[in-house]
Amino acid sequence: MPTVNSAIFGDSNFMNLKAVTEGEIRQEVYALLVSREEIVCAYKTIRDQVIFTNRRILVVNVQGLVGKKVGYFSYPYSKVQFYGVQTAGLLDIDSELMLSFSNGALLTFDFKAKVDIRKLCAIISEYIL
Repeated sequence: MPTVNSAIFGDSNFMNLKAVTEGEIRQEVYALLVSREEIVCAYKTIRDQVIFTNRRILVVNVQGLVGKKVGYFSYPYSKVQFYGVQTAGLLDIDSELMLSFSNGALLTFDFKAKVDIRKLCAIISEYIL
């Protein structure tokens, strides 16, 4: 099964996604939203961001040393076949979200332990079921 590059690299906890407020979302993301699309929740690493809207998942990948090059990736909920989660445990302090798309691609994200992964699952279920 092919893997979609989520543009969020690393397995150490400091590279895992943490929740952010709407005020912390990169301003150019708002220009990418379509009519009646609303941001539901957002997460970030040091520079990268993952934004869940009511229509899709947007991944913002800041590249390079100075961060001038930025990649924007859009993953519509309409193409998600199923998803799975792995919650944080005693020794493994992060949780993981995996989404499988109709073309066989798999997208994964690692979240810090403080992220309410069950709430995120409820949000995703609302839009794909």
